[in-house]
Amino acid sequence: MHHKLEHVVDRERVDFTIVNIENAAGGFGVTEAIMEELSELPINAYTSGNHIWDKKDFVDNYDRYDHVIRPANYPAGNPGKGRVVRQTAGGVDVAVLQLMGNVFMPPCDNPFHVAERELKEITAKVIIVDIHCEATSEKQAMGRHLDGRVSAVLGTHTHVPTADERLLPNGTAFQTDVGMTGAYDSVIGFRPDEVLYRFLQNTPRKLEVAKRDIRLSGALIEIDEETGRAHSIVRIHERVEE
Repeated sequence: MHHKLEHVVDRERVDFTIVNIENAAGGFGVTEAIMEELSELPINAYTSGNHIWDKKDFVDNYDRYDHVIRPANYPAGNPGKGRVVRQTAGGVDVAVLQLMGNVFMPPCDNPFHVAERELKEITAKVIIVDIHCEATSEKQAMGRHLDGRVSAVLGTHTHVPTADERLLPNGTAFQTDVGMTGAYDSVIGFRPDEVLYRFLQNTPRKLEVAKRDIRLSGALIEIDEETGRAHSIVRIHERVEE
């Protein structure tokens, strides 16, 4: 998987790479050991989501990772922060902001109101927003709400890549969900037999990460660094050689 990311970055001449890591540790959170492993890859910023709190060893040391963000609309007092600004190799500032939806998700501040607050603090022209939602309608509504004010709004959380990548009317790139990087011979990354047991028996069962048909999913976006407007968005969904 690591080689695949490096290959795509080299092939497409990517200047800035963002990776969502909230499910990196067997589907639930991330650990310090995994972060150390990922640090060797060409990744500029990390987003997360509601599972970022699942591994205590990482949460206890969250403040060490200034390029790992969590949804900005979590209550004040939680570790971490909701946005980061980092530079490309060419010196272009890129702001990365994460918001989490309210529909079918843990209770947090209204993401639309928090988006307004956060954008007032950002001076970078290039702004990427990770909208972490269960409901596709909420993701699409956020895309429309921010159209023309950010470079891209990309959905995460549901693990299934959507085929609706497009440029919105005012120049913002959008995709409802960029999908997961992991096993697609699965049910959202887990072994199908174990997930089926839960649905058929209505009783708990430990879920294990599936291992077959590994793919890298995401989106490739071309952005004008002077205006912050997106020129194109291309869906990435490539099989990793096993």
